[in-house]
Amino acid sequence: DVGSTENKVTSYWILDADGNDVTDQFTNVTTVDGTLTVTPKPVTVTLTGNSGEFVYDGEEKSVTGYTTEISDPAYTTDNFTYSGTAEAKGTEVGKYDLVLDQSALTNNNPNYEVTFVVNPGKLTITPVTDEIRIIANSDEKVYDGEELTNDGYTVENLPEGFTVEAVVEGSQTDVGNSENKITSYVIYDENGQDVTDQFTNVTTVDGELTVTPKP
Repeated sequence: DVGSTENKVTSYWILDADGNDVTDQFTNVTTVDGTLTVTPKPVTVTLTGNSGEFVYDGEEKSVTGYTTEISDPAYTTDNFTYSGTAEAKGTEVGKYDLVLDQSALTNNNPNYEVTFVVNPGKLTITPVTDEIRIIANSDEKVYDGEELTNDGYTVENLPEGFTVEAVVEGSQTDVGNSENKITSYVIYDENGQDVTDQFTNVTTVDGELTVTPKP
């Protein structure tokens, strides 16, 4: 293991040219011990946070954990400890970093000199791209001198749990027809929060108001 110990001379013989033991012919022999030293082996451990991508649906999303790469196969994940968190959470459209805490890494094997490298992961929540259609009502009546209006509308393909409030403006009094236009809209989640900007593919379809001649 890593460390130092004495390399001791425990006994010796002095031989002449013919191989005879002549140790006792020498009266001033000093033994000097050496040192055996084992130094730590360098190793690099790289932790990379996991990543994930989700489409916005109003529910909290999360990514947890990390992957590990080690430069020396003899050094395993059992030889170090990570005591930090490894999680990214988010609900709205955006990117959220999964940041690993390098200071929370501990090498448990003194035979290795470990360099820890951490790379963040990322949670990505993308906007809803499926087409949502907000369709203004159309209406028709026979001329009676009164203004024809209809502020109703229908919504297609809206995910469950969301609602739409739209403003529809239009009027027709005389015989003829005109647009019944959707002038604005807001999309709310189940908690009543405005989440319009989480939807990137919203189509508004205008209706038509028609007044026909009175017989």
